[in-house]
Amino acid sequence: MTASAPTKEILVRAVNWLGDAVMTTPALAALREASPGARITLVAKPLVADLFKGHPDIDEVMVYDRDGVHRGFSGKLRMASALRARRFASAILFQNAFDAALLAFLAGIPERAGYSTDGRGLLLTRPVSVTAETMALHETEYYLSLLSALGVPRPATPALRLHVSEVERAGMAALLASLGIEPGRPLLGINPGATFGSAKRWFPERFAAVADALSDAWGAEVVLLGSRKEAPLSDAIEAAMNKRPLNLTGRTTVREMMALLERCAFLVTNDSGPMHIAAALGTPLTAIFGPTEWDRTSPLTKRARLVRADDIACAPCKRRECDREHICMLGVTAEMVIEASLGLSREVAGGRV
Repeated sequence: MTASAPTKEILVRAVNWLGDAVMTTPALAALREASPGARITLVAKPLVADLFKGHPDIDEVMVYDRDGVHRGFSGKLRMASALRARRFASAILFQNAFDAALLAFLAGIPERAGYSTDGRGLLLTRPVSVTAETMALHETEYYLSLLSALGVPRPATPALRLHVSEVERAGMAALLASLGIEPGRPLLGINPGATFGSAKRWFPERFAAVADALSDAWGAEVVLLGSRKEAPLSDAIEAAMNKRPLNLTGRTTVREMMALLERCAFLVTNDSGPMHIAAALGTPLTAIFGPTEWDRTSPLTKRARLVRADDIACAPCKRRECDREHICMLGVTAEMVIEASLGLSREVAGGRV
């Protein structure tokens, strides 16, 4: 009897932001398709690791906690030792940072592939150059382009993909029921935050106006969501609304937020991680864009409408904080968002998207 060949072990270094991580999922699907017999392990920071729990294109998630057990150089060596013990054949680095290449190098992984950015080219065995054309790609295509350079075929129709389990759905249904939300009641999600910085955040009073108008039009319960740091934004929206919303900001884990976004009939959001999560879960959404590159970071779904102000000379500036009176966001009115949301809702109901 001939012994079977050992399973090829592939390490993938995830990116650090939730939204960016969602945009790597078409590339993960392409890698899975091209390597059906391989074992794919994702190395990610804690929040991103939670995002990928149970993902069908990944066999295992390893947590790299640079703010905890893997803090400092001794922590990096501890993580490198754990990776070395796994005897990975190759590492694909979606993250562009020098740290990602250094960790793969310290782990002794023989093949290390990634974009040649952040001065790390010498640490990579298969560096891929970044061109002006590459930088102009939508972020989903940016990661697919890396794999294409490594010989991984591009999927015909790239799509975002996340996984929510039946247990998580049932848990969210139970939570909502305990808060008085009936199973068939439509939910309108409002996500006023954006982790990158305040420049990406629309105004609470305008979110409130949109929430009131759309909840009246659809007979929907409004639910406010986001991280604990974004609670003041949601509190301001709640104070400005005509009727009291369900405020779950800062009260959900990443996995619970995913189940909540999947449960929502519609989402109104800034350019943010929850925007991309909702897109991956098929939730229709209206996204408000100001200082960011809408053509590179827009949600990859037909069930989305983007609202932005035209002819703003300083946009997209890509700054975390605005020093020009937030004119790109001031140009987006509540009426624009309401109109876009109602239009998309009609298209979804008519089966056109």
